Amino acid sequence: MKAIIQKDLEDPRSLEWSDAPTPELADGEVLVKVRAAAVNRADILQARGYYPPPKGTTDILGLECSGVIEEVKGNVRGWQVGDEVCCLLSGGGFAEYAAVPAGQLLPLPEGYDFERAAAMPEVACTVFSNVVMIAGLKEGDLFLVHGGAGGIGTFAIQMAKALGARVAVTAGSAEKLETCKELGADILINYKEDTFEEIIAAEGGANVILDIMGAKYLDRNVKALAQDGHLIIIGMQGGVKGELNIGRLLSKRGSITATGLRYRDADDKAHIVATTEDTVWPLLADGSIKDFIHTTMDIRDVAKAHELLDSGAVSGKIVLTVPA
Repeated sequence: MKAIIQKDLEDPRSLEWSDAPTPELADGEVLVKVRAAAVNRADILQARGYYPPPKGTTDILGLECSGVIEEVKGNVRGWQVGDEVCCLLSGGGFAEYAAVPAGQLLPLPEGYDFERAAAMPEVACTVFSNVVMIAGLKEGDLFLVHGGAGGIGTFAIQMAKALGARVAVTAGSAEKLETCKELGADILINYKEDTFEEIIAAEGGANVILDIMGAKYLDRNVKALAQDGHLIIIGMQGGVKGELNIGRLLSKRGSITATGLRYRDADDKAHIVATTEDTVWPLLADGSIKDFIHTTMDIRDVAKAHELLDSGAVSGKIVLTVPA
């Protein structure tokens, strides 16, 4: 098969569409002929050597894809050859074929084609598992999401609004804040001009914060928490080491969770995928949550896609199409 191979580990842009072994299936896996895949910032981090795949996982990039099941091995229930699916992956999506544990398969959302569906599994499972399953966001809560115009942010805004929460966002331009407003955000904060923790504190504090920045925002996020608030850290764009004022956290009875999907075990991922399908897929079908795709590119242009995402000019997701 063909797959995106990083030819030079010192050069994160040395990504070429090259020959690679077709995946061998383990029991309980299916082979998916990939039709489209989506780019995530984790792919860029892996190409730079900062986010290695879990042990035993392919080093081919790609954390989500869509396509058609071509082979089933072992005890797989509910899926058969010919089914159209989208997939949550630990890696391997940037290829003609991907091996996928059956528990990480989802049907295409009603009305979605392969390109739109490919942009859903990672954001939907990430947001739902963290914001709802862990933090318990509910109607009337104030929810702060950093990077509101990104792939995670554009989904998280809509998910929170569907739950009846108020939504505050940070973004770095008037254009991106307008995008967030169109998606339903109530409080718009330009992080280049405004002090988000002061604005959120004036609103009584955030019940849930979804943070992609990590160390850089740690103390500021704690300041922005409401009483009994929950900070969820899912990214490290602002560094990995920060200083925590435990006294401030204690005074708010706050909690901090640092979490990710990629290193969870198969049973945990399967539970998240199943719960996300039951809860989120109906919201995609009725239009309560819409996909938000910045652009679609040929997978052979993945280096350009990484450069575009890295530029900060992207709102939503970049989708890669795979040659037939």
